[in-house]
Amino acid sequence: MVGLIGSEFRSSTADRETSLTLTADSKTLANSLIENVSKVIVGKSETVELVLVALICNGHVLIEDVPGVGKTMLVRSIATSTGCDYRRMQFTPDLLPSDVTGASVFNQKTGNFEFRPGPIMAQIVLADEINRATPKTQSALLEAMGEQQVTVEGVTRALPSPFMVLATQNPIEYEGTFPLPEAQLDRFFMRISLGYPDAEQEEAIMDRREHIDPIDELKPVCTPEDIAKLQAEADDVYIDTLVKQYIVEIANATRLHPEAALGVSPRASINLMKGGKAYALLNERDYVVPDDIKAIAASTLAHRVLLTPSARMREVTQETVIADVLNQVSVPGASVRRT
Repeated sequence: MVGLIGSEFRSSTADRETSLTLTADSKTLANSLIENVSKVIVGKSETVELVLVALICNGHVLIEDVPGVGKTMLVRSIATSTGCDYRRMQFTPDLLPSDVTGASVFNQKTGNFEFRPGPIMAQIVLADEINRATPKTQSALLEAMGEQQVTVEGVTRALPSPFMVLATQNPIEYEGTFPLPEAQLDRFFMRISLGYPDAEQEEAIMDRREHIDPIDELKPVCTPEDIAKLQAEADDVYIDTLVKQYIVEIANATRLHPEAALGVSPRASINLMKGGKAYALLNERDYVVPDDIKAIAASTLAHRVLLTPSARMREVTQETVIADVLNQVSVPGASVRRT
C-alpha cells in the first residue's frame, strides 16, 4: 500500500529534499524517545509510539489496564524523556475540583488572596485511577483537556505547551468507581493498553530492576521545544482528499454498524486525520497513506463506540467493531500528490 501510493507522490525537488530532511530528523528524535522509554518499559515500543503520536497532536491518552503492568512508569518515562514538567494526581472519591485546578489562598502577610496552581498546570499530567473520583471532579479536567486552559473563580489561565493528560483506570474493578461519561471519553485522543509482557520480556524486567529502578537513572533526550517542532512539522504533513474521504467512510461505518448503539463523533474523525499525519511524520513521510490511518484507528476510535446491550451480552468488544469496519470500508487506491 505504501509503495503503491508513495510512488505517485509528486513535489518539487527542493521541497522534497527539505521535507525528507525534516522527517528524517523527526524519525531520529522519535527513535531516541522510544529507545529511552524502552529502558523502563520493556517490549512495548509500538505502544510508546502511539503515545508519542498523541503528544504530537496535543492529544490526551487513557491507559486502561490491570495493576502492575507499568502504566505509571510509562507516563513518568515519557515526561522524563521529553524534559517536560510532570505532576501526578491520585484520584479518590474525596478529591475536589480545586485539588485539580488550584485555588486562591489568603496570604496573611500581604493581606491578599493568591492563586496556588494545581497539578493540572504541569506539561505532563498523570490522572491515576481517574474513575475513582466523582463526576464533578472528573469534569474539572474537561476544560483543560479541550481548551488547554482552566477557569478558577472567574479567571481563565492558559496551560503550558506541550500539555498532555494521561489517565489510568483498571478495567476489571467496578466497586467504588465512577465510569467516565461519554463526553469525557471523547476528549481522549486515544485509549491504549500495555498488556502483560511475554516470558522473555518479564525476565528482562526483573533483570533491570534487580538492583536499581531504571526510572531513577533515566535522562531527557529532548526538550519541550523539540516536541513543539514535531507538532509544527506534523501540521504540515499533506493528506489527500481521498484519504480524508476514507476517514469519513470509516466514521460513518461505525455509526451504521449493527453492534454499535452510538458511533464515533466528528471529533474522532479530526483526531484520526491529525494522528495519521503524526504517524506519517514518524515514519519519514510528509504525506499520509491509508495504512497510517489503519495503524492508529483502533486506539483512536474504539473507546468512542457505544455498544448495544445485545453486543455487550455477547461480549463483543469495541475493538472488534473497529476491526470489522476496517475490513468493510474499501481502501482508496488514491494518489496523494499535491495539486
